Amino acid sequence: MASMAFTPRPFFDDKNSAFWRLQTAGWAGYFLLRATSGFANGFTLSILVPVAVSTATGYSLTLVMAAAFRALISRRPVVTWGFSILTVLAAATIYSMIDAWMFNTIQRPGEPFELRLFLGTIFLDFTVIAAWSALYYAINFFLVVEEQADQLARLESQASSAQLAMLRYQLNPHFLFNTLNSISTLVLLKQTERANAMLSRLSSFLRYTLVNEPTAQVTLEQEIETLKLYLEIEKMRFEDRLRPSFELDPAAARARLPSLLLQPLVENAIKYAVTPREDGADITVEARLIVDRVQIKVIDTGPGLKDRRSAPSYSTGVGLANIRDRLAQAYGADHRFEAKSRTGGGFGVTIEIPFQLDDQPKEAA
Repeated sequence: MASMAFTPRPFFDDKNSAFWRLQTAGWAGYFLLRATSGFANGFTLSILVPVAVSTATGYSLTLVMAAAFRALISRRPVVTWGFSILTVLAAATIYSMIDAWMFNTIQRPGEPFELRLFLGTIFLDFTVIAAWSALYYAINFFLVVEEQADQLARLESQASSAQLAMLRYQLNPHFLFNTLNSISTLVLLKQTERANAMLSRLSSFLRYTLVNEPTAQVTLEQEIETLKLYLEIEKMRFEDRLRPSFELDPAAARARLPSLLLQPLVENAIKYAVTPREDGADITVEARLIVDRVQIKVIDTGPGLKDRRSAPSYSTGVGLANIRDRLAQAYGADHRFEAKSRTGGGFGVTIEIPFQLDDQPKEAA
């Protein structure tokens, strides 16, 4: 027999239902407390009648007060608090008059009503009404603060998603321009097969970058395959001058990371290591699992930083700045990003991120 899953709902998910539950439970507790106190002080069962009337009076008065408070709670503070205090005083006065009259009628039948009976009940009744009012406003202000916190969290999430989308869509225009220019050159040279192959790979790459969700996460293995597709396009431009290689630890292959995180790193390596040198450069992408961290390196055999003083940021407008921002958006402070020249020559970028396998709600195709 299949069992039905029970999903608990927050108590204040339905505010109207929550109010009636608290109202009924609170006054039921008040009745029991007053009745128990009466019996403890030697009263007979007859005490239940004035206690029941007192409970019903308080229950009814607080319903009227709740309607008044609902109308006042959204007003200016001076109006809200001023009229709320007047409402509490009026309700406490009415409550005490009824309590005193009931006590006089039942406990002192035939005797005239005395002011001292009213004064004897006003303190207790005012305390009860004031406590009920304070609790009413406390719960409502708590719900307002909680709603504002939820709204702020939603806005922060939307802002974070928008930031990730913006960073994700920052394709380097130089790459697209150079690729289209290379295709145009191949067409002019009537090398239609190479032009068609390059155009097909460009189409596949752009489909991947533009069609999928901008905040998607992919496995490291998928990211490497996309990187290979990108490098196939660039290799048709640079031929033997571009020599890529990959070292992927099988244990890290299923780790998840933001899609197209590594493409700007390889693009920078091509720009600064391959393009300016006649013999080109090697570009190595390494990824390995170290305990619970994934370490990714993009290394080139170019000139390093010594010939890049004119561009100290080592960025084309996307590049490393984009990677830093995306890592901060995705992992906060729980990541490491390091870019520096290598001792034996060349330049290297190291990224360390948490090893995550959880499926994300938005996954790239």
